[in-house]
Amino acid sequence: MLKISQMKTYLYVFILAVGLGCARTGNDESLESAEIEEVTQTEYGIPVGDYVVKSGEIEKGDFFGTLLLRLGADNNQIQKLTDLGKDVFDVTKIKIGNSYEVFYTGGDSSRLAYFIYERDRSSYVVFGLEDSLYVRIAEKEMGLERKYAEVTVNTSLWNDVQAAGVSPVLALEIADIYAWTIDFFGLQKGDSFRVLYDEMSHKGEPVGIANVAYVQFTHQSKMYEAYHFHDGDRGSHFWNEKGESLKKAFLKAPLSFTRISSKFTYARKHPITRVVRPHTGVDYAAPKGTPVWSIGDGVVISKGWGGGGGNTVKIRHNSIYTTAYLHLSRYAKGLKVGQRVKQGEVIGYVGSTGMSTGPHLDFRVWKNGTPVNPLTMESPASEPVSKENLAAFRDTMEVYKNYLDSLISVKYVDRLLENLM
Repeated sequence: MLKISQMKTYLYVFILAVGLGCARTGNDESLESAEIEEVTQTEYGIPVGDYVVKSGEIEKGDFFGTLLLRLGADNNQIQKLTDLGKDVFDVTKIKIGNSYEVFYTGGDSSRLAYFIYERDRSSYVVFGLEDSLYVRIAEKEMGLERKYAEVTVNTSLWNDVQAAGVSPVLALEIADIYAWTIDFFGLQKGDSFRVLYDEMSHKGEPVGIANVAYVQFTHQSKMYEAYHFHDGDRGSHFWNEKGESLKKAFLKAPLSFTRISSKFTYARKHPITRVVRPHTGVDYAAPKGTPVWSIGDGVVISKGWGGGGGNTVKIRHNSIYTTAYLHLSRYAKGLKVGQRVKQGEVIGYVGSTGMSTGPHLDFRVWKNGTPVNPLTMESPASEPVSKENLAAFRDTMEVYKNYLDSLISVKYVDRLLENLM
């Protein structure tokens, strides 16, 4: 009779074989894009075995010159390295807590040959002192591993991602991917996502997210898929299962807000005048000075005092849509009428100018000259996957879905066998 551990092994092999076997029905190019092999690079370009290596950490009071002097460099070398580094790395910007390694030549006449400063999580600055003086940036040797994660929202996306043992950076990546599709201020308990992504690591330690490949995000019982795919000259983007770009013409909101204080209506009692009249916009409560950005590409058609609306910016996006941003405390520096702005570009800051009871943004949208509700309007889609790459996109979809289904099945087997033990 098979032991539980043997059953588990056989089931894993079967599930993954079926999943990857189905995946191979797509073209080889799509499969290669989904199967990530570990990338190996020369870390410093230095034959480590030829030197005595020591490591340390930048401490309070350490300066580049005094540190190198203590490690064995002379004043002449330090000055030349400082000068050489001006176009590569400003040595005055070394940070407390960052690590470094020093390489000394062996033998009786040991001397400092290299000083390696960890600039950030993915790169070093190499200061050469042996044969000739130089300064250059070196990328860390990175491993790349495909990962799978599933998270259910209980408190907040950020907290729940951390609680699941996943890098919180992934939460930011997913929020960016779905910025045009899902209102992340309106997430509900029970919303969830499954994701395939590539994690970078250095010497076994996670460094960051290299790429998100595929996401299934369930929001209010509806699933939204996102596939990462390179569409020729148009570059890499995220697309839904129909090949439509997830990057819409308009963002879901023009700022990071705390709450919606007033919705679109044709009969609202004004908080100051107490008169019932239409309020054809949405009020977003936010602290004074919160950046306000354009929800889409367009041209500034007016900027100035709007009476009860206070400081106002109005943007025409195309022949159909126009937006307005009211009660601003100030405008973005250099903003002027006739200027073309990009989606997400800051055009002003939240304030309480005009007839306002507190800091907020009154945001309005017109479609063909008629006011529409910003919270319910459907944003126009960007161009879909090009016809010449549609078959390759569908192959990529199949690869990702089969691979994800295999991993989900493995997790199901885990839970099933745990209950049997």
